[in-house]
Amino acid sequence: MSASTATLAELLICACAEVWRDAGDPGGEILATGIGVIPRLAQGLAKLTHSPQLLITDGEAYLTETPVALGAKTHAGRAYSGWMPYARVFDALWGGRRHALVMPVQVDRYGQANISCIGEFARPKRQMLGLRGFPGNSVHHLNSFFVPQHSPRVFVAGEVDVVCAAGYHPGRWPAAARGSFPGVHRVVTDLCVMDFGGPDPWGGQGLRVVSLHPGVSFEQVQAATGFPLARAPELHETPLPTREQLEIIRRLDPNDLRGQQLKDNPPLTRKAA
Repeated sequence: MSASTATLAELLICACAEVWRDAGDPGGEILATGIGVIPRLAQGLAKLTHSPQLLITDGEAYLTETPVALGAKTHAGRAYSGWMPYARVFDALWGGRRHALVMPVQVDRYGQANISCIGEFARPKRQMLGLRGFPGNSVHHLNSFFVPQHSPRVFVAGEVDVVCAAGYHPGRWPAAARGSFPGVHRVVTDLCVMDFGGPDPWGGQGLRVVSLHPGVSFEQVQAATGFPLARAPELHETPLPTREQLEIIRRLDPNDLRGQQLKDNPPLTRKAA
């Protein structure tokens, strides 16, 4: 088992796991939440490798030191470390001690995200999840985004159709509130990894590319984005999965559900679609 046999899905799981490295206070309580198959596997990988201090749940009501394998039918082999009822979840959320990796359907240059609907809210072309907890989550704790298909339909030219998660738009924040915004930590897509460390994030030009997946160029990423991107000075290739990481991923996902999350799930020797 080596990086040469890895797939794009496995590279993305490793890249997503990195969003929790050194994010927040490493000595404090940080609840890691991955929404979706690849983000959930990434939170387990982070817990078992570089960030053992993370709190993760079993998807029900307990904190677990052993990430639950996808499709597990019993509690066998799990090591629980505490109870995580809703009250404690919201204590962590409202206190800024949570970092969620979520999957928006639209993102704009301001970091605003949409999971609600496509088109006008009153008469949408396509209905999604609704706003759910996005508004409150985005102003109370750190978030990162995972986008499995990088395209101008996701990274839209204007603003997102419905602002579910707050971003860096200068006109949507009272001046006194700007300094308290937790922000968007990382954006991981099937082409690259980005952050909002570019020039003048309050002017909406802050999204920058920090790493490119194998075989992908900056020009390819820019062509798939509806607004100008910045290039990080230290722009590099996204690290390949290690043998240890692949072993953990395949243990946490024995039925290869990760391979169903991307079209054809290409090997790393091919360019991302």
